[in-house]
Amino acid sequence: MKRRDVIKGLTILPLGSAIPSAVSAADVPSTAAGNFAKGNIFESIGVEPLINCRGTFTIIGGSLERPAVRAAMEAASSNFVQYDELADGIGKKLAELTGAEWGMVSAGCAAGLKHITAACVTGGNPEKLIRIPDLTGFEKTEVIIPRNARNAYDHAIRNIGVTIITVESMEELKNAISSRTAMIYLMSNNEKFKLEELSAIAKAKNVPVLVDAAAEDFTVPNIHLKAGADIVAYSGGKALCGPQCAGLLLGRKDILMSAWQASSPHHGPGRDNKVGREEMMGMLAAVEEWIRFDHDAKWKRWLGYLDTINKAVTKVDGVTTELHEPEGLDNKSPTLKISWDIDKLNISGEEVAEELGRSKPRIALGGGGARGYDSGPTNVTVTTGQMQPGEDKIVAQRIVEVLKRSRPARSKEMKAPAGNIGGRWDADIQFFSSTSKHTLNIEQDGNWLQGSHKGDFTVRDMVGTIDGDVVKLRSTDRIPGDNITFIFTGTLAGDTLSGSIYMGEYRTASFTAKRYGYKNKRSPISVPGGPPLAT
Repeated sequence: MKRRDVIKGLTILPLGSAIPSAVSAADVPSTAAGNFAKGNIFESIGVEPLINCRGTFTIIGGSLERPAVRAAMEAASSNFVQYDELADGIGKKLAELTGAEWGMVSAGCAAGLKHITAACVTGGNPEKLIRIPDLTGFEKTEVIIPRNARNAYDHAIRNIGVTIITVESMEELKNAISSRTAMIYLMSNNEKFKLEELSAIAKAKNVPVLVDAAAEDFTVPNIHLKAGADIVAYSGGKALCGPQCAGLLLGRKDILMSAWQASSPHHGPGRDNKVGREEMMGMLAAVEEWIRFDHDAKWKRWLGYLDTINKAVTKVDGVTTELHEPEGLDNKSPTLKISWDIDKLNISGEEVAEELGRSKPRIALGGGGARGYDSGPTNVTVTTGQMQPGEDKIVAQRIVEVLKRSRPARSKEMKAPAGNIGGRWDADIQFFSSTSKHTLNIEQDGNWLQGSHKGDFTVRDMVGTIDGDVVKLRSTDRIPGDNITFIFTGTLAGDTLSGSIYMGEYRTASFTAKRYGYKNKRSPISVPGGPPLAT
């Protein structure tokens, strides 16, 4: 699963697929028990920490920085430095370490995408730079992106004000290149759009190619630059185990110098993406550590964590496991899939993940398979890339404890509906600081609901259930590269339906819906026999 699929997975938190890291036992300053000892810094503000069995997701803290990274950041915090001189020194050092022409540190990978786009639009001309996002009079105003590379992170590219040209095939891409094309953006490991072929087309037209390899394992020499990319972007807080608030850009010096010009500390469109001297030196240290790191030993350690968990959970009657070791560079971390029959243990994988994610000690797991009123196999997944020594035993114990618990047989029957909910409902939605009016058109077939949800901009399909007086509805608003799922949970009381809307990473809203009362008079409709005889 790709790093960009993170938006799609909503198990116990707005999380996605497993993403790698490279933390050794020696890298971790405290034991698992110490991480949850009384007085944990997060607990001091009433926030409960968690054991990360999911990966390097920003929403749960990214990766664990290596000691050398933290040491470099601490050292950098003790002195002042001129930032352009610092950027030049880091650019040169990154080139020496990686074999790339130049390097740059940004305030995260997405910020790097934004700066590169600005560089390709302006060509390093500050008179153009300060006018972004108004591109009136600019020669370069378009960015080409394959449809299968559109993702939530291309907001960073769109923020510059460019027009996105989405293409379906290599032939379409070739025909889409014009004098207005600023660059081509591509996700790494794109099976449909091979980088070698794409870059050959782009170079013939003098169009730069930016490859997003945010969650990949780092390679020296860099495979994407070798395949023809002009710039490759990585996240600092993922596989590299560098600063969470840093990104790494490698490639052509002319473009990277223009990108640095477009970033903080300089004023202009990138000032809001400030990267500090601490993160800059920390990112450089992360690259140095990656190059000399024992990655084979790291992998064996990760497999050892899964072996501990596997031996424990397979003692539970009916539980089977499957080990997955990805071979590619993206999201490279072993995963253990723990499966059982939902009707035998009377709990779904999502319910196990939810329970472990909301009770102490908190554990972030993936959950999938059968759920709700389904029958068949269900599962949880454990990814080791960000687990710390000793946590494998805690995770094993907690999963076994939940799976072995005695439960009554699951009811597959819903309560009789408390009323007929079919028809049109006008809903008032209360967001954090604004309100909207939406429309729910519902068709009812016993306990099952379907229909449409008209939001602020689109009308989308909707499905749901009514279990007694509890109504649950789900719809998804989709645009290229983005989607938002609305999960309504409300209580029916006569002609009023009210409750909350779970929106994943966008948190929760509340709603109150009223049944629409049609006021039109009943009257027959006359159909003319031909064209009108008067107007």
